[in-house]
Amino acid sequence: MWVPYKKGFKAYLQLEKSLSANSVAAYLHDLEKLTAFLELNGIAKAPAELALPDLQAFVKWVAELGATQSTQARVISGIRAFYRYCLLEDISRTDPTTLLEAPKLRRHLPDVLTLEEINELLAHIDHSKPEGVRNRALLETMYSCGLRVSEVVNLRLSHLYPEVGFVRVVGKGNKERLVPIGGEALKHIGFYKSAMRAHLAIQKGEEDILFLNRRGRRLTRVMIFLLIKELVQKAGIRKTVSPHTFRHSFATHLVEAGADLRAVQEMLGHESITTTEIYTHLDREFLRRTLQEFHPAFRGK
Repeated sequence: MWVPYKKGFKAYLQLEKSLSANSVAAYLHDLEKLTAFLELNGIAKAPAELALPDLQAFVKWVAELGATQSTQARVISGIRAFYRYCLLEDISRTDPTTLLEAPKLRRHLPDVLTLEEINELLAHIDHSKPEGVRNRALLETMYSCGLRVSEVVNLRLSHLYPEVGFVRVVGKGNKERLVPIGGEALKHIGFYKSAMRAHLAIQKGEEDILFLNRRGRRLTRVMIFLLIKELVQKAGIRKTVSPHTFRHSFATHLVEAGADLRAVQEMLGHESITTTEIYTHLDREFLRRTLQEFHPAFRGK
C-alpha cells in the first residue's frame, strides 16, 4: 500500500530537496520503521488515515525497541518530513505530526582538539610511506578548511585555487561555497600530488578527485574514520575523536580567536547562524582572560 508513497517521497528528497544519498537513505529508513510498525500491528491505513494516536503508539514502540532519545528524535524528524511531502502533494490534507512530541535532547558538545593535540596527531603519521604523505595532506586540509568528511572525500583537483588560497567545496544539498585554505595544507597537497597521486593508475571517473587510495579510487568515509582512530591511539589522546572533531576544532579555534560568527557560518556552510552558535562554547578561563584584557571594570583583578 505504501510503496508508491515511498517512491514519491524518495524522488521529492532527491530532486526537490537535493539531499545527499546518505540523507535520503536515512529518511527512507525512518519511513520503513513506520510501515514495519503498521504491518506488525495489523494497521492497514494510508498516510492520510493515520492520526496522532497512531504515531504516538509508533514512537512508543520505537522507544521500547531500545532506541536512544537522539534516535527517537531523528525518526520523528523523518516522519515529519514525509508528511510535509504528503501535504505538498495533496496526499494528506492534515499533518498528524504537528502535536507529536520528540524527546527533549541535551545538546552534546563534541570534544575539541587543541592545536598541540592536532600537531601531535600529525607527528604520528608515517611520512616515509606514500599514503602517509596523502594522510598528512588530507588532515591538514580538513583542519584548515573545516570540511565535513563527505566534502573532503569528494574534493576535486579542479576546485583548488592555490594561486588565491581558496578551495571550492560542494556541501549539503549540492550547495557550493568558497573556503580559504592555508599555506601548510597547500604545501602538503603538493607533496602528495608528486609523491603518490602522480604514480597511481587512476580509475575511470576518478580523474578529478583529489584524495585517492592505492587503487586509484576515492577514499571512503570509513577509511578516514579508521585513519584518525589509529593516530589517536598512537598519540595517546583520550578524547573521542572523529573526522568531525577536526571541523569542530577548526570552528572553535576561530571563534576563540575572535572571528566573526557570520564568517564562520559561511566557511562551514551552515544555512542558519543558530547551527554555528554551538561553536561559541568558550571555556570560562578564556572568557575571564578576555574580560580582563578588554573590559575596564575587570582590569587589574
